[in-house]
Amino acid sequence: MVGKILMPKATAVWLIDNTALTFEQIADFCGMHVLEVQALADREQTDYVVGSSPILNGMLSKEDIEKCEADPNAKLTLSKNSEEFLKKSREVKSRYTPMAHRQNRPDAIAWILKNHPNISDAQICKLVRTTKATIEAIRDRTHKAIADIQPRNPVLLGICSEFDLTKAIVDANKKAEVAQKRAEAVAKKVAEKTADEEFVEEK
Repeated sequence: MVGKILMPKATAVWLIDNTALTFEQIADFCGMHVLEVQALADREQTDYVVGSSPILNGMLSKEDIEKCEADPNAKLTLSKNSEEFLKKSREVKSRYTPMAHRQNRPDAIAWILKNHPNISDAQICKLVRTTKATIEAIRDRTHKAIADIQPRNPVLLGICSEFDLTKAIVDANKKAEVAQKRAEAVAKKVAEKTADEEFVEEK
């Protein structure tokens, strides 16, 4: 199974958080060592790994997960329907988007907006090769084809590589955490200043 699934760490995190599978089962499916899965469960390795549903990605079925939850010795099986997508995703190396995939851009944008809201419009433009106007139209549901748009993983669609998507997720989450820490620091300073002013007034 090693090297045969998309975003193994993100998939492992999702399985840890959303299923009763054993670490051994998750490690086997994701092509990881069981200690790596343990570390992810304990969040020792990184806080920036965002879970990615293998069900939404089409890599696993809900029924297969439930079967393996009931039997700790059973192994998860990669969906046959996803193998063709996985093969194509590994071949995505250039920044050129084939004509056949361009019609899927709105689906890819919708998937990113839904699953990774921290990713900026500029990052989405770079990943999907689209415009900010298109992103905004999908976000506020004014896009001309909004009724037909179905959120789908851009990697599975062959629009971007797994590496580029994962990097965008990590970068976006790091920026979000930095912004949150700055906001907390400002709030703390304001609270301290207010407390000092109240103390002076009391005197």
